[in-house]
Amino acid sequence: MKAAPICMILAAMLSASPAHAAGCIDANSAKKGFVLARPGIKSEFRPVAGGMMSVANTYESQSPQTQYLFAGLIEVFRDSDTGRQAMIPFSDLRKLFPLKAGAKATIEFVELSPKKQPKSTKTLTLAVKGKETFSLGDCKYNVLAVKETFTNGAGETLDTFTALYAPDLQAALARRYDEGTSSESVNGYETIKPLAE
Repeated sequence: MKAAPICMILAAMLSASPAHAAGCIDANSAKKGFVLARPGIKSEFRPVAGGMMSVANTYESQSPQTQYLFAGLIEVFRDSDTGRQAMIPFSDLRKLFPLKAGAKATIEFVELSPKKQPKSTKTLTLAVKGKETFSLGDCKYNVLAVKETFTNGAGETLDTFTALYAPDLQAALARRYDEGTSSESVNGYETIKPLAE
C-alpha cells in the first residue's frame, strides 16, 4: 500500500529536477549570453568573435566599464570613462585552452593606453591548481582554480589571486585573495540568469 505514494513522490521529484536544472545556464545556453551579479555590480557576458567574451559591467558607485576577455579569463581590452587600455600578448592565447588541472603558462604582454606610453612589458603567470565546485544561487558549476600572478618588467609582483573559472560558461565566477592565509577572502558573483533578448 505504501509503494504507490512513494512512487508518486519519486516521480514528482524526478519531474522537478529538469525544471530546476533548466533555470541554470549551461555550456549551450551560455552561447546566448548571461548575466552574473552580486551587490554593487552586474556583468553582462556576450560571446563574440575570435574566442572573446564581451563583458559590460554596471556598478553602483562608478562609471560603467566594458571588457574583452579571451576565453572569458584573460583580459585584453578595457574601456570606461576613466580611460581605455589594451593588453597585447606576445604569444598565441589559443594554445592555452582548453585549460586542464596542472597546466602552467607564462604570457608576456604590453599595456597600451592613449595617454601613457609603456616603459616595459608585463608578465601574467597562470597555474591551474585543481578543480572545485562553485555555487551561484541554486546553480552549481565545475570550476578550475587558476592562480594568476602579474609582474612588471623588474619581476615585482603587481597583483596575485586565484580565479575560479567555469570553462562551460567561459567566465571567472570569483576571485580568491590571500589564499592560505588568515586574510583569505573570496570576491565572487552570487546569481546567474539568461541575458535578456
